[in-house]
Amino acid sequence: MESEGLHLNISYVGSCGVILSAEQKAALETSLVILQNNHKFNRVFLWGKILGVKNDYFIAQGTGDDEMTDRKTLYSLDCVTWGLLPQATQAIRDQCSVVKGRFIGDPAHEYEHIEIQKIGEGEDATEEESTIMIKEEDRLAAVVADIDEQVSIVPRGAFVKTPHGSTLQNRSFEGLSVTEAGKLHNYFHFREPVRLNEKTLLEKADLDKSIDFLDPIHEDIPKGSWSLKFERGSGLVTLTSLLWPGTTFYHVPHTRKYGWIYVGTGEKNKDLPFML
Repeated sequence: MESEGLHLNISYVGSCGVILSAEQKAALETSLVILQNNHKFNRVFLWGKILGVKNDYFIAQGTGDDEMTDRKTLYSLDCVTWGLLPQATQAIRDQCSVVKGRFIGDPAHEYEHIEIQKIGEGEDATEEESTIMIKEEDRLAAVVADIDEQVSIVPRGAFVKTPHGSTLQNRSFEGLSVTEAGKLHNYFHFREPVRLNEKTLLEKADLDKSIDFLDPIHEDIPKGSWSLKFERGSGLVTLTSLLWPGTTFYHVPHTRKYGWIYVGTGEKNKDLPFML
């Protein structure tokens, strides 16, 4: 969620159990403004919080000219001092995928993973053990990248694709109607499209190239991984992810107000296909 007006934005997801203390709100509202100025970001977002055993990680993201690709991720343990997260390359994400359990809350902590490799074939085959050390800071970067890729979502029409390929805010976006807000196909994954490129020309015929350039979440596998509800009286729409418990998206129909936040342990619900 956008850092501007954070005290109001965080109230939209309060009914889903996302709560910050008064001290944390005050510290974040100040430090995120300083962060934006120091790094020359166009916009800064409070990405969320990953709960650790000893300490919690507060995550923020800043964007440049391109809202999708020109994005940096930072973390803090005290809501005041921020450090830049390393880029989550595919090699780092593959390596960190073997680590299980809760985060400790110490960026310098190292996990020890023993990898067994089979050398040779048949009767001459032998097993060789090698120890791999994985930094928690790298694991944090990998988990944030996975959550961004799988559950970072925006309403249809909130962003436009320019002829030059840049992704920008749609200044004419005035929010979804109440009817539109109740349909999953009006929410998109905010990352490079995957399934869109696999569609036939006939399926793409009715799409608007400027705003329908992302993957809609109603095509997610397994089906039923998103829960949508309207808040009684306020008209607020919230979406929660069952794949990454702790992910909450909100939108106020007929307004430009929307955003999402993650507050959880950083553990994916891998049992979801068997629960639906």
